[in-house]
Amino acid sequence: MRFAISYSTPFYGVDPDRIVGFAQHAEACGFEAMYVPEHVVLYPGATFGAMPVPPSLPYGDPLDVLNFVAANTRRILLGTGVLLLPYHHPVTLAKRLATIDVLSRGRMRLLTVGLGTLPGQARALGVDFGSRGRRADEAIDVLRLLWEGGEAGVSFHGEFFDFDDLCSYPKPDGVTHLPIHVGGSSRPAARRAGARGDGYFPGGALTADERAAQWNLVRSTAELAGRDPERLEYTRWGSIELTVDGVEALAAQGVTRMVVSPASADPREQRDQMSAFADRFDLPPLSCAVPC
Repeated sequence: MRFAISYSTPFYGVDPDRIVGFAQHAEACGFEAMYVPEHVVLYPGATFGAMPVPPSLPYGDPLDVLNFVAANTRRILLGTGVLLLPYHHPVTLAKRLATIDVLSRGRMRLLTVGLGTLPGQARALGVDFGSRGRRADEAIDVLRLLWEGGEAGVSFHGEFFDFDDLCSYPKPDGVTHLPIHVGGSSRPAARRAGARGDGYFPGGALTADERAAQWNLVRSTAELAGRDPERLEYTRWGSIELTVDGVEALAAQGVTRMVVSPASADPREQRDQMSAFADRFDLPPLSCAVPC
C-alpha cells in the first residue's frame, strides 16, 4: 500500500508559504505524493450533489500549483484529484504535463482525470455537457499519441479533435507516456478506467457494494479490451485517522494507494496529523528524484 496526501486549495488557500510548508512536511514524512483538485470556474447556485458550493472558493490551477510544489521539493510525486479533462485541450495539455514532468525530473506521475459535474462550468468553456465523456476519451488518446510521436509527426481525426502531422516536445522524462488514472463515481468512469486508464480513483460517496461492482467493472472492461487488469492501480480516499487494520481490509479489496486529507485547516494541526500518520504506518523515506 502506498500513501499520498491531498492539499485542498479551496479550503486551505493558495498562500505560497503555506503550500510550500505543507508539501515539504509531507515529503519529509514519507508520503508518496501530493494531490490537488480542480474547478476552473464556479458560479452562484452551483452545487456538488445537494450541497451548495460557495462561489468564492479559491481553487488554484492544479498544474500551476504542482509546478510550484515541484520547484520547492525534491522527491514527492505530483497528482491531481481530479483534473477536469473535458475542459482542457489535449494538444496544449500534453505539452504542459510533459514540461512539468521534465522540470520535476519525472514526478508528474499521478495525473487523475475526471469529467466534472457542474453544467455551468461546461457552458462557460463552450463544451457540451452531455458529450464530455466522449471528449475525455478522445483527449486521453490524443495525449498518448502526442507523447509517443516523433519528428515525423502524428495525426488524429476524431469527433472533437482533428489534426495532421503534429510534433509535441519535450517528451515526458524517461517514459513514453505519463500514467493517466481515471477518477469518478460512476460505472461509465469505471469502464473508462478499464478501457483506457492506468488506474481507477473512485469518489468518496459510494456504498461498499457499488465500490466492489465498479472495481470489478474496471477489471472486466480491461480484459475485454485486451489489457492486463493486474497492471491497473486502485486508489481510494481515506481518513487521516486510518488504522492499520483498516488499511489491511482495504488492501484485501485490491486497493493499492490511499489518499488522505488533514482533518484540520490549521497548518500546525495539519503537520501534527501528517506526522502521526507517518509514525503509525512507519512510512519509509522515499528515494530521491535528485541527489539528496
